[in-house]
Amino acid sequence: MKFGANTFIWVSPFRTETFDVVQRVADLGFDVIEFAVEQPDLIDIKKLKSIVKKNELEVAICGAFGPDRDLISEELEKRENSKRYVKRCLDYANELEAPIFCGPAYSAVGKTYLATPEQKKADWNRAIEGLRELGDYAQTRGVTLALETLNRFETSFLNIAADLKKLIKDVNHPAIKGHLDTFHMNIEEKHLGEAIELIGDDLVHFHTCENDRGTPGTGHINWNEVKQSLKKIGYDRFAVIESFTFGVKEIARAAALWRPLEKDEDTLAKNGLTFLRELFA
Repeated sequence: MKFGANTFIWVSPFRTETFDVVQRVADLGFDVIEFAVEQPDLIDIKKLKSIVKKNELEVAICGAFGPDRDLISEELEKRENSKRYVKRCLDYANELEAPIFCGPAYSAVGKTYLATPEQKKADWNRAIEGLRELGDYAQTRGVTLALETLNRFETSFLNIAADLKKLIKDVNHPAIKGHLDTFHMNIEEKHLGEAIELIGDDLVHFHTCENDRGTPGTGHINWNEVKQSLKKIGYDRFAVIESFTFGVKEIARAAALWRPLEKDEDTLAKNGLTFLRELFA
């Protein structure tokens, strides 16, 4: 298991002027940095590659899907815009030698509605079509696209592991796999361990987040159950802490973050890492 931190903990949007966070993540003792790429044009990828190499970190890329990045939209331009964005992120992942691009690449975060059976089928088919195209591109870049389930307040399309497993099966592409996050699972799954084991070999990325998105180990997530099930399926990939810096209004709105989750971001990351290393020792 290799432990990582998402740049959302400190900055949003991640951009060239905030590259100092890379050394901060390394100095805190993490193995992996997960870059949240909200606006690709703000990132000097060549410079970032050099800094990552200097700090000897492994990399994952995390996507951000606003209203205009919606792979299941009835509007063609929103679907095409989402694909252009994901492909750009996959290019960045290739440049940084990141094996994973993760996130809810199937739809826009915050898009929720009670779909009719006909709408559900149409959405599902659009997701399959778009993800197969993205899978083909991901394969050429040497990257796996890991689809993340979200809680009911952030999407109505994909909330539980059973539906994620079905989507992966229906897409049927070697570069399209699964990503689980304990924050979302805590809301939607009956048993965290059973959800992990259901995804099984298709699980290629994991977010180790507390129930309030605060420091792992300080809330009520059943971490022993999580550990046992990850070990049972032989998961030995990245385990990343994803939390969000307080005080950025766009992040506050997107993540429903109305108060600080720790006294400062470094404390959250450092204590979370200590807990996870001890848990999985």
